[in-house]
Amino acid sequence: MIKVAYSPAFSRTYKKFIKTQPGKKQLFQDKLSLFINDPYHPQLRTHKLKGILKDLMAFSIDYDLRVIFYFTSATEVILEDIGNHNEVY
Repeated sequence: MIKVAYSPAFSRTYKKFIKTQPGKKQLFQDKLSLFINDPYHPQLRTHKLKGILKDLMAFSIDYDLRVIFYFTSATEVILEDIGNHNEVY
């Protein structure tokens, strides 16, 4: 099981995101639960990033919505950003 922490930037972005797309809140919570139990579950399409973001990873909430994160240890992650593909990459 993964322990999740939120960066201040993620918290701000998440609040704005939920205000504009309240219907996605439950979807995010469902995918986060899946991530906590298995961060590499196939539905999440977890992958390493390249270029400037090479130290980070991402998982998918839906077709275009992504969460950027990094591992601080084998069982702990910090969520850094949430948004559509163009916003977070």
